[in-house]
Amino acid sequence: MRPLSGPFFIEEAVVEMTEVQVIKQHLIDPEICIRCNTCEATCPVAAITHDSRNYVVDAAKCNLCMACIPPCPTGSIDNWRTMPSVRAYSVQEQLGWDELPAELTAEQLAEQGVTGGAEAPEPIAPIVSATSDAAFNSAQYGATLPPWSAAHPYVNLYGPKAAEKSITATVVGNVQVTEVGKDYDTHHIVLDFGSMPFPVLEGQSIGVVPPGTDEQGRPHHARQYSIASPRNGERPGYNNVSLTIKRVLEDHQGQPVRGVASNYMCDLEVGDKVQVIGPFGTSFLMPNHPKSHIVMICTGTGSAPMRAMTEWRRRLRQSGKFEGGKLLLFFGARTKEELPYFGPLQNLPKDFIDINFAFSRTTGQPKRYVQDVLRERMADLALLLADPNTCFYVCGLKSMEEGVVLALRDIAQQAGLDWERLGAELKREGRLHLETY
Repeated sequence: MRPLSGPFFIEEAVVEMTEVQVIKQHLIDPEICIRCNTCEATCPVAAITHDSRNYVVDAAKCNLCMACIPPCPTGSIDNWRTMPSVRAYSVQEQLGWDELPAELTAEQLAEQGVTGGAEAPEPIAPIVSATSDAAFNSAQYGATLPPWSAAHPYVNLYGPKAAEKSITATVVGNVQVTEVGKDYDTHHIVLDFGSMPFPVLEGQSIGVVPPGTDEQGRPHHARQYSIASPRNGERPGYNNVSLTIKRVLEDHQGQPVRGVASNYMCDLEVGDKVQVIGPFGTSFLMPNHPKSHIVMICTGTGSAPMRAMTEWRRRLRQSGKFEGGKLLLFFGARTKEELPYFGPLQNLPKDFIDINFAFSRTTGQPKRYVQDVLRERMADLALLLADPNTCFYVCGLKSMEEGVVLALRDIAQQAGLDWERLGAELKREGRLHLETY
């Protein structure tokens, strides 16, 4: 038996401490995070969770696969701390943070018996079966790069750690865009930035900072909203943006909750001031080359970026500056009364945009979801999937994502296309974008 002393034992203990008990702990910066839920929705091992205030990473579950890093619109997800594993920050500790703790110094690490640092972890690809629907991971096909012809986005111009903490916008419009009653109404809100620069592109988002404090007396963090207007403004030539916002009265599990930011925004009146940070988003951007086709698949307020893309294309068409390219919209809601912009959509020319609705709660009608309508249009979508000029955009509740990507896979396979090759190409070339929450 080896004695428990002497140089051999000491050397082995050091290896144990530096290689096994030291970790690079993955953390989320609460000052920058805009609570968009992208990281939690993307994580393949459910290591990310949240409460009403913070999104955090459970060190006991995180396998360092890095799947959550590229989709994050702010970079708040890409933070690491060298820690002895026995001192890793718990989920409860992280939930209480308003800012990240400082890095431990070499002296502090030495006090814990750490004599060297830990290298940043190498990405570990999540194991996914390509053939089993039960193990299907739709997120693996989502692009993290924009299409090659997308315009250059500006990001993080205003925010907690930018030169300017936030920018003040003035409400210049607030109208209801659904036919349902006040409890679940959806609003189209226009914010004007005056003379302060705030350049945006279709597909980007902003953060709105609600006034007041939470139940613990701390200032509210920003909430994310996708921009619903094109790059030259809701009103062309003016420095403004529009948002599509639905009141939140329950969470995704159906539990009662009053959304702090959504109710605040829906109740705003013309002339009110709003604190904004951003803009955010570098990948969910539309292509600009003339022959590009755009397939938009959305539910509810996930229509915001689709409205922005559609309106920009419409203005280009009116000006005679756009040569062609198909525009298809697959839009889902429980009923037509709950579908934002239902009336205006009816007025768009049929030769400009191909609109397909899916209603899941129409009285006397079978439930139809966007993936069902995709399959009904299989012949047209198969041609578009095979065309390298086509970009696909999916935005809405997380529950729709898997069904939509599975439908695209099935359409491709029935058309004789190699989905694994095609799916990899869509991701690599920035042509399939998934933004679900």
